[in-house]
Amino acid sequence: MQKIAAHMLGEVVSSNTPEAHHFSKKNNFGEIKNGKIIYSASEVLFLAEEKKMEVLSRNGKIPLEELMKKFRRFDKRLQVKYPVFRDLRKKGYVVKTALKFGADFRVYDKGKKPGWEHAKWIVFADYESKRLTWHEFSAKNRVAHSTKKNLLLAIVDDEEDITYYEIKWIKP
Repeated sequence: MQKIAAHMLGEVVSSNTPEAHHFSKKNNFGEIKNGKIIYSASEVLFLAEEKKMEVLSRNGKIPLEELMKKFRRFDKRLQVKYPVFRDLRKKGYVVKTALKFGADFRVYDKGKKPGWEHAKWIVFADYESKRLTWHEFSAKNRVAHSTKKNLLLAIVDDEEDITYYEIKWIKP
């Protein structure tokens, strides 16, 4: 497959190439808006890292390190969120943003398609050094329950190793 040629304008990265549309349909990357594929920061970083996308600006190709710097200006938590995104995608899950839920990601079980199925998990990522209060934990759990998803806490250590904790409601 030829690399996806995408363009960055401000914080938005998009592509209208046949490769972008084919890859989006096959692998669930990006969202279609006005005929273009619009990518999240994590999707762009992942595709660029995997050498499946080349991001261009008016000045030419943007290197991966520069992309990370640019996206960090718009999302201060990208440093903790991106390793989780990358890990879940490499494990075969479809990962989408969950901004409207106040979470980091929504994750679809392997083989499930956004728009056709509901996400299984709502993910909150944080560093292992960050303390979570019972109030914060309860709020995250309430969001997951109200959206009919299981809560997945992704805890990132200093080496970017990730431990996942799944919290589900059970009926006794």
